[in-house]
Amino acid sequence: MSNSSDDSKRKELARRGSLHPHPEKVTDALFHTDPFFDPRDAVQVKYEMIRGVRVESRSVSQAATHSGFSRPTFYEASGAFDRAGMPGLLPAKKGPRRAHKFSETVMSFVDKDLEGEPSLAMTTLAERVREHFDLKVHPRSIKRALDRRAKKKL
Repeated sequence: MSNSSDDSKRKELARRGSLHPHPEKVTDALFHTDPFFDPRDAVQVKYEMIRGVRVESRSVSQAATHSGFSRPTFYEASGAFDRAGMPGLLPAKKGPRRAHKFSETVMSFVDKDLEGEPSLAMTTLAERVREHFDLKVHPRSIKRALDRRAKKKL
């Protein structure tokens, strides 16, 4: 692999959150004898760690150590693999899991403003929410919250 494609792979792994935090700690021979195996790819390393225990009868301790991960990481990855297969080894999305800024109070405020002015721009609503609640929200987020709620009513 050329240096530029090697660097772009590293960047892509980092962007997706699957860059192994300590690839230098991966001592499994596969990752040093075959270019197919990349110690920087945490998903691939975790899969091989699990496979080593289940197929090659390695101890959890040995597999974790040779993969540069801890035993708790092995058990977490193994459980995730059992639940979801390979996609379970992908990193979880970061950030809030829901529209946490849009409480009932905020949405009631938005509804009241829209009731009085149905054609009100989302940017104006966002500004009013910021002024009234000292809460910075993006206009598109307000629109999505309104759409979600309308969808639930159907």
